[in-house]
Amino acid sequence: MSQNKIKIGITHGDPNGIGYEVILKALEDPRMLELCTPIIYGSAKIANHYRKLSNISQFPLHQIQTPDNARPDQVNIINVIDESLKIEPGNPSQEAGKAAFIALEAAVADMRAEKIDAIVTAPINKATIQSGEFTFPGHTEYLEASLAENGEKALMILSSENMRVALVTIHTPLASVASEITADKVESRIRDFNSALEKDFGIPHPRIAVLSLNPHSGENGLIGTEEKNEIIPAIETARNSKINCFGPFASDGFFGSGQWKKFDGVLAMYHDQGLAPFKALAMDAGVNVTSGLPHVRTSPDHGTGFDIAGKGEASEESMRQAIYRAIDIIRSRKQHREITRNPLRKQYVERNKKDNVVLDLTKSTDEA
Repeated sequence: MSQNKIKIGITHGDPNGIGYEVILKALEDPRMLELCTPIIYGSAKIANHYRKLSNISQFPLHQIQTPDNARPDQVNIINVIDESLKIEPGNPSQEAGKAAFIALEAAVADMRAEKIDAIVTAPINKATIQSGEFTFPGHTEYLEASLAENGEKALMILSSENMRVALVTIHTPLASVASEITADKVESRIRDFNSALEKDFGIPHPRIAVLSLNPHSGENGLIGTEEKNEIIPAIETARNSKINCFGPFASDGFFGSGQWKKFDGVLAMYHDQGLAPFKALAMDAGVNVTSGLPHVRTSPDHGTGFDIAGKGEASEESMRQAIYRAIDIIRSRKQHREITRNPLRKQYVERNKKDNVVLDLTKSTDEA
């Protein structure tokens, strides 16, 4: 896949938020077209409205009906919503929530049809997008239900240049987190995280830090038993499978002392435990990655920004990094597939064809 053939579908998110602003700012740099063919799912009319509000340069928007018609040298846009939608920057509404879902649904359909290579989603309002068709707490759960093909489980990873944080529970209410921390679930997340670090981030034999649930890692059962009964057994099982995971670490000391720098990934037990320190350390360069699915999805690590929508103040850096990360994951997955195609077996077979020797490679050397 050549660089300019990578098609990135970008959903506009909530049209009353900062989605259009960060998308257009990220794409006004012509160098972006050297890396990918961007396709916005939204409305050219609304895009132009935000360009005027935010004084964004008037680069061409090529309107198309399908990704098949996308021009690799231009920013493309597919009109998927009613052009009469009333735009009210900063004001959440059910109409805007519906528009966010329509764009997301259209991009996912094109992803399933292999018309685009990845999806980058602008932020949605999780309350206004709710409907009979969208009953999920966020993008991650919706994408798992829409794109999983063989029972895969989506893993939410927040990534920056030097830090990657994954979550055992995602949008679970805090009162329900402890009941979801089981040895099986923690071990499964460790395995999924290990696989994602290898395939999506190109890190061989990654080192994973696992955080505790309770203060001071439970103090040997004095402040909670989840560490003794669930988290430590999960770590031990994963280590027996040759996964380099360590812990559990109390999150305050772990992040406060800079210990996170020694690891390729950090597995947190719940949303704010991992995302609060990540966002404090990653600043504007954080990216939300949905791993574990057969398709690639990334997004900025911020919300709709209703308080600054339409004012030209929103930083596009996280959106820019989300597009870059999607491209990197596509390349990393391709490379991983190429280097794990059992080259040793091919060499053995080709070499021994010449000698008319048939080897049973399912046997050990002694057996053969």
